[in-house]
Amino acid sequence: LFKEFSSASGTITIGTITSRMNRNGNAVVDKNLINHEDLAGDRGMVDDLFDETYREKEGPKPPLRYVWRNIILMSLLHLGAIFGLTLIPSAKIQTLAWAVLYFIMAALGITAGSHRLWSHRSYKATLPLRIFLTIANSMAFQNDIYEWCRDHRVHHKFSETDADPHNAMRGFFFSHIGWLLVRKHPDVIEKGQKLDLSDLKADKVVMFQRRYYKPSVVLLCFVVPTVVPWYFWDESITISFFIPAILRYALGLNATWLVNSAAHMFGNRPYDKNINPRENTLVSMGALGEGFHNYHHTFPYDYSTSEFGWRFNITTAFIDLMCLLGLASDRKRVSKEVILARKMRTGDGSHKSG
Repeated sequence: LFKEFSSASGTITIGTITSRMNRNGNAVVDKNLINHEDLAGDRGMVDDLFDETYREKEGPKPPLRYVWRNIILMSLLHLGAIFGLTLIPSAKIQTLAWAVLYFIMAALGITAGSHRLWSHRSYKATLPLRIFLTIANSMAFQNDIYEWCRDHRVHHKFSETDADPHNAMRGFFFSHIGWLLVRKHPDVIEKGQKLDLSDLKADKVVMFQRRYYKPSVVLLCFVVPTVVPWYFWDESITISFFIPAILRYALGLNATWLVNSAAHMFGNRPYDKNINPRENTLVSMGALGEGFHNYHHTFPYDYSTSEFGWRFNITTAFIDLMCLLGLASDRKRVSKEVILARKMRTGDGSHKSG
């Protein structure tokens, strides 16, 4: 058997399937391994692959240190989102449509941008597409691309350990939002500093956004979604602010957070029963295709994060459209043979029931 990827320019065969004992959290698993040097040459990085050599430090855990600024701001945001919900019956249909459109565009800045392009380098994007995804990323306001990718690569490399920023072993609330309300575990900081982020530093678009991130999110996450309905179709300023800006922003955050929480706890594990991430269709629907999480943690280099193409996966459809338009290329894809072999060897058997 061999491991292959399909790309816009054909099929790239990378490495061979081998097996050995690996460790993910507390579970020892038998995993298919890729040739890391081949993969590094193709994607330019391997820091999203689980590091079985990591061991949590013995002794008591460090005490929680609350970040009160974040606690207060997140509380106010969600109170504002609840108020926004009460305003929906009074909003114009154009405003609601604008909020949905803005939600999708901002989400693509995370899913197609920070996640699949910059964190995993699972496809390539031209400069115009990278600029669009950077703008969309600032619309989402979930940390700048550089910081988002650093934390996400640490999450994959040290999944469900103390070095995982949103370690699901610490419970649903922590992995959902709690990790943003306390100081990071020292191992998260230590491991994050050791990652090779040279690819991100070399991307001028990424570093430009990082330099001007704060003004960009004020403008794109709050000002633009508020001003457009107020100016163009005379929506009230209150509704314009609390629905397309505040409610939309809160829903976007929680859609992403559910990938870290619900998709690590609820669902089946057809690809690898020895890791926590699950297949969760509801999360995929809300997060534009990011809920096929057992697949994604098994094959993090697949641009689709799923074997099912466009099914509940708007992000994959978007990337495919960008390829059709010549704005993206070199989509990495795991072969069906390798997927089936992995299901048979380490899956929970749920694939047999459909």
